[in-house]
Amino acid sequence: MTELHWDTDALVGFATSLFKAAGLEADKAETIASALVEADMMGHTTHGLQLCAPYLNALEDGTMRRQGGPEILSDRGAVATWDGRRLPGVWLTARAVDSAVERARLYGTASIAIRRSHHIACLAVFLERATRAGCMVQIACSDPAVASVAPYGGTEPLFTPDPIAIGIPTSGDPILIDTSASITTNGLTGRLHGEGKKLPGKWVQDADGVACDDPGVLFTDPPGTILPIGGQEYGHKGYGLALMIEALTQGLAGHGRADPAEGWGASVFVQVSDPTAFAGVAAFNRQVDHIVAKCLGNKPATAGIPVRLPGQNALRKRRHAQENGLKLYSGIMEALQPWARKYEITPPASSARA
Repeated sequence: MTELHWDTDALVGFATSLFKAAGLEADKAETIASALVEADMMGHTTHGLQLCAPYLNALEDGTMRRQGGPEILSDRGAVATWDGRRLPGVWLTARAVDSAVERARLYGTASIAIRRSHHIACLAVFLERATRAGCMVQIACSDPAVASVAPYGGTEPLFTPDPIAIGIPTSGDPILIDTSASITTNGLTGRLHGEGKKLPGKWVQDADGVACDDPGVLFTDPPGTILPIGGQEYGHKGYGLALMIEALTQGLAGHGRADPAEGWGASVFVQVSDPTAFAGVAAFNRQVDHIVAKCLGNKPATAGIPVRLPGQNALRKRRHAQENGLKLYSGIMEALQPWARKYEITPPASSARA
C-alpha cells in the first residue's frame, strides 16, 4: 500500500507563505509554521498543521491579532507578566521560553505568565528551546473561554483539558513530558466524533454522569464532559492538577474564568530553571542520568517491549519524518487547499512511499 509523504522543509515553507499572505510578520509566520509541522512530526496530529486553517480563519476574522508584541504588565527580572493582546499564541510562547532561558541565566529560575494569548498549539514543541540550553522548563496553559472537563464528582463542564509539559535535559536526548489534567483532549474527541469513532476507553461522561467511550456525548444539549485523569474512580488526581494549572495560568496572569470570555485562546505559564544556579550541571546530570538508566533498564512488564522515556517515541518519529518525509493525517492538506487558492500559493508536492 502506497502512502503520501511530504518534505518537512517544504511544508514549513508552505505554511509560512500562507501565514505571511494572511498578514503575519515574517518571524511570527515562520515560528508558527515550524511549530505546527514539528508537532505533526512528533505524532501530535491534532495540534499540528490541522490548526493551520483555523488559525488562518482567526487571522481573517480578526480574533487573532497580526501585528506587534505583548504588553508588559509587570517585570521584576525573574518574574514577568505579559498581556498577549490576542497575538498568535505559538509565537508568544516561543518568545516567552526564550526570554525565560535568558533570565534564568541571571536569576537561576525565571517565570513568565501570559494572559489573553491566542491558542498555543502543541506544548511539546517548545521544550527543546530550553533543554538545548541545558535548562529545565515547564509550560502550562488553559483556555478560560472554553469548558469541557468537569471537576471530580461533578457533571458540568468547567475546565479545559489543561495541558502541562516539562522538558528535562540529560546527557543524551531530553525527557519531553507532555500531558494534561484530563484523560483526553478536545482535539481528539472532536476528531473522533467527526469520524464516527469511539474512544479507547470510558474517557468521557454524559450529562447525567454516566461514563462511556462515545465522544458524541460532548456535543449534546446539555453536553457531557471529558473526565479528569483517573476517571470516575481516581479523578481527584486530575482534578487537583487542573486546579493547580488554572491557578498558574489564570491566577498568576490575573485574567481567566472570572472575566468575560474573549473567544478561543490561552492563558499561559512558563518557568525555566538553570541547573548551574543550583547544585551545578554535573550534579544535575549525575542524578537525572542515573534515573534515566534505571528506567530504561527496568524489567519490562511485557517481554520485548522495553520501558521508554516520555518523548522518546516522539523524537524517533521526528527523525524518521526528517529522513523519509512526513505522512500527514487524512484531510489536513485538503483543508488548506482553499487557502492556497485564495492566496495563490502552490502547495508542496507529495511523494508516494510503500
